[in-house]
Amino acid sequence: MNNKQILILIFSIFLMSFGLPKNIQKKVDKEIKSAFDLEVFETGVIEIPEEVSSELSSTFSEDNFFQIKSNDSLMGYAYVGKAPSKTDEFDFLVLFDSEFIIKKSKVLIYREDYGGEIGSKRWLKQFIGKSESDALIHGKDIIAISGATISTMSMTKAINDLLKSIKMLHEKEVL
Repeated sequence: MNNKQILILIFSIFLMSFGLPKNIQKKVDKEIKSAFDLEVFETGVIEIPEEVSSELSSTFSEDNFFQIKSNDSLMGYAYVGKAPSKTDEFDFLVLFDSEFIIKKSKVLIYREDYGGEIGSKRWLKQFIGKSESDALIHGKDIIAISGATISTMSMTKAINDLLKSIKMLHEKEVL
């Protein structure tokens, strides 16, 4: 390999190391279009100072938390996270309206043989309408699913952590 080929290879690896994986990005885009009834939209990075980020319950980066805009109008926000299941993790998406009220939640990739029922629209609709002022209790506010106990508890905790983090970002005047 010559120097030019090495430089192109390094640059390509650098570019691939940022952003969501293509399969997840494709699903996120599809859900945004559907939930906000948009054909064309753009996403914008939300800058969170490191000193604030370290205090949050959820992990935020420019790759997993962003604004959704259409025609220069703020439509809402999207958060892509991971939560543990019995032996692995699953990827999920939470879409907020412009007031940070949950508009939709979706399990993007579930990697277990059992417990995939948490991906059902019926179960996930329990999170719609929740905001930073809500504290969700598994088994009370959010119903459990037999055979998916760990995953339902994990998703409930992940959403609670996300809502607490959003509340703190408002209190710290980041959002």
